Amino acid sequence: MAVTMDDKLVVAISSRALFNFEEENQLFDQGNAQAYMRLQLERIDVPAPPGVAFSLVKKLLAFNDPGQQRVEVVVLSRNDPASGMRVFRSARAHGLASVQRGVFTQGAAPFRYLRPLGAHLFLSANGADVSEALAMGYPAARVATQSVQASVAHPHEVRIAFDGDAVLFSDEAEQVFQSAGLDAFQAHEQEKALLPLPPGPFKPFLSALHRLQHSGAPSMRIRTALVTARGAPAHERAIQTLMSWNITVDEAMFLGGMPKGEFLREFEPDFFFDDQTGHVTSAALHVPAGHVSSGIANRPSNTVQPGRELPAPGGAILR
Repeated sequence: MAVTMDDKLVVAISSRALFNFEEENQLFDQGNAQAYMRLQLERIDVPAPPGVAFSLVKKLLAFNDPGQQRVEVVVLSRNDPASGMRVFRSARAHGLASVQRGVFTQGAAPFRYLRPLGAHLFLSANGADVSEALAMGYPAARVATQSVQASVAHPHEVRIAFDGDAVLFSDEAEQVFQSAGLDAFQAHEQEKALLPLPPGPFKPFLSALHRLQHSGAPSMRIRTALVTARGAPAHERAIQTLMSWNITVDEAMFLGGMPKGEFLREFEPDFFFDDQTGHVTSAALHVPAGHVSSGIANRPSNTVQPGRELPAPGGAILR
């Protein structure tokens, strides 16, 4: 019988998102692929240090038990196949022996393999690959490789934090602001407070987490947080949207323009997703973070500069 992943949460991840290959990657970025491969082979028996998304992956895999495999993690990497041996050896050394599948493309774009995998999430350090994955309709984020490691305080909880607009939700409200200004945005959100926002790129991943939470894993749970700079009354539409999906989040932070980093530090997520590079950079000082390059703010002609994010009603910043 053919193996199927239809009943699993599938995470596709690059080797640099899973492990810290930043020193080795300097050679790759310099265009010296052969020197990179030689260095990886020289270090083949040296386990690579954990990367930005290591904690997220390890905890998600803890939902598996001998009787039921609920999560599948597949390495999707621009590495050459020989260097891929170190990736799998590092996984085994760090207790991730169930990571057994991988695609290694030796520099070619790997995102096209998301379709046969049916991936619910793609994490990579390559921004172009992430953008292509998002364009194909797959939840994807470019990991901030400078991020601090996740807290070890919650070994039996997967903690994930999401921005709202352009991540869980569409960028509809931002488009109104960009085209018509703050007054039009305020009127738009108040008029449509009871009308759910269209789904954003990460709604499928949130739905998959919701199913995993109710799959009956005895020793693990998922704790989610919505972390947005929306303030009242714009918060109502966000809540109404989640309710219409029959999905709840454990915590919701409507920060009214306050910086997110210190709130994320207190929540201690294994990963945080945001579409604003400024927020990601700030968050990475406290938690593992990734950039979701979606929505009007990430179009070249509409790049939002730090401090110029969309204001919410009352002057708060909408993100």
